[in-house]
Amino acid sequence: MPQIQYSEKYYDDVYEYRHVVLPPDIAKLLPKGRLLSEAEWRGLGVQQSRGWVHYAIHRPEPHIMLYRRTLNYGQPALSDAANKVNAQ
Repeated sequence: MPQIQYSEKYYDDVYEYRHVVLPPDIAKLLPKGRLLSEAEWRGLGVQQSRGWVHYAIHRPEPHIMLYRRTLNYGQPALSDAANKVNAQ
């Protein structure tokens, strides 16, 4: 039975990206023509850390799900870290 395949992450100046390739038995469950919420894609069995958003549909290959999240997601902003140091 084919498994879900996860790409390595790739980046631009604002986001980190990855794509997820669904096997045919899971891909047939995808709704047509709309993006999935986190609850929906997790319900299909996609497993990723927090912060990833299904942001685009690759029309020629809809079984490839495209995700992104902001760079340094979940890390405190530099100014927040500096404020904590200055408060001590």
